[in-house]
Amino acid sequence: MVDDAIDDLRDIRDRPVWQAMPDPVRAAFGTPVPHEPQPLDNICAEVKANIRPYRMGNVHPRFWMWYMGSSNLTGALADFLAAMDGSNLGAGSTGASLVDRQTTDWIREMMGFPATASGTLVNGGSMANIVGLMAARNHMAGVDLRQTGVAPMPQPLRFYASDQVHACHDKAMNLLGLGRQSLTRAPSDAAFRLDPAKLLAAIQADRARGLRPACVIATAGTTNTGSIDPLPEIADLCAQEGLWLHVDGCVGALVAIAPQNRHLVAGIDRADSLALDLHKGLHAPFDVGCALLRDRRQHRQTFAEDAEYLQKTARGIASAELLSDYNLDTSRGFRALKVWMMLKEHGVAKFGRLIDQAITQARYLDSVFAADPQIERMAPTVVDILCFRFNPGGLAEDALRALNVEIMVQMQETGIAAVSDTTIHGRHSLRVAICNHRTTLADLDALRAEVLRIGNILR
Repeated sequence: MVDDAIDDLRDIRDRPVWQAMPDPVRAAFGTPVPHEPQPLDNICAEVKANIRPYRMGNVHPRFWMWYMGSSNLTGALADFLAAMDGSNLGAGSTGASLVDRQTTDWIREMMGFPATASGTLVNGGSMANIVGLMAARNHMAGVDLRQTGVAPMPQPLRFYASDQVHACHDKAMNLLGLGRQSLTRAPSDAAFRLDPAKLLAAIQADRARGLRPACVIATAGTTNTGSIDPLPEIADLCAQEGLWLHVDGCVGALVAIAPQNRHLVAGIDRADSLALDLHKGLHAPFDVGCALLRDRRQHRQTFAEDAEYLQKTARGIASAELLSDYNLDTSRGFRALKVWMMLKEHGVAKFGRLIDQAITQARYLDSVFAADPQIERMAPTVVDILCFRFNPGGLAEDALRALNVEIMVQMQETGIAAVSDTTIHGRHSLRVAICNHRTTLADLDALRAEVLRIGNILR
């Protein structure tokens, strides 16, 4: 299995980014549960023939469909070691728990958070956001929500974000018992950023209605366009208005370690809570995200429970603080090992250079597109996400959408490249998200050529 995986990675450019699964192969996944044993060699052969050829493709250098990261060998081997050890990091005085704490301390240091801050590793950005927003809700509620729930709150809470905020925040409002109406989406500006003036107006209007403004969700790298909200101005506003500042940095927080572009996220260290994805900018294998909170006491107070079966002892296995006191999971795997090993092997500086490289590549593609009259750029290119569409002229919006969706799907079906699409400020766009350390400028030139080839056939 290890040899096959390494050979596959070596030859990655020789296979398509993605390919559709034939019906006979798909039918094999409808068989009943096996009751008798089978030779492992046969099972591995089935995996090799029927599963691995039909993967999503995000490890491939021409996968730019969603902002995912593209994994790496050291992280994969670390996951194997962690699985063999079977460590459960909910509790215990172990080497694994120390690695977890050191890893979150390193992330805290990379993000410029103070030594008094705390962090926790979770399965991804959505859960990291929920951890931060749960702490914000409890801190701003005005009652002890752990005892009373949300019903006795003296005033309904309101959270604020731009209309470009990720949909996971709607889920968060639901999970936190607040409802989607608790999240006010302020209109974004022409650069798809949260407008501080419109944000302040929304806060003042809610106060006048007897509601309680609680938290601003700023985005460091929107999913649609990679835009970064004006973090220093929003931090000033939150300080002025007495609001919690949460930053969704799942796309762009790690730009803070990129020497050429770290200025783009200046002010991110002022957040009360920060969500980031380590399987994106650090290319860790899925899954691992991180939530950082400025106030360790508030962090622990939000999640810790005093279970009779999880009591701390002065010595022995249960002598360490429970990692489960800082998030929702009592049982969780040893996610930290891959991040710990990768950071030790490569160093933060190399990951920072890779982020700069991806941003440079996005700006290169933007300049190439700008020189082509048949390609329309749909948003400013800030980090490593680029929005565009093939536009030969003379077509209505509906026709442009249909044309560009067909270009996108044909590129996927031929295995040449994978891009996604979205709608921003009412206009359809194709979207390239370069979060892949294997991508080269030649890959981006191939994308441009393929868009023009297919587009001119279809027009």
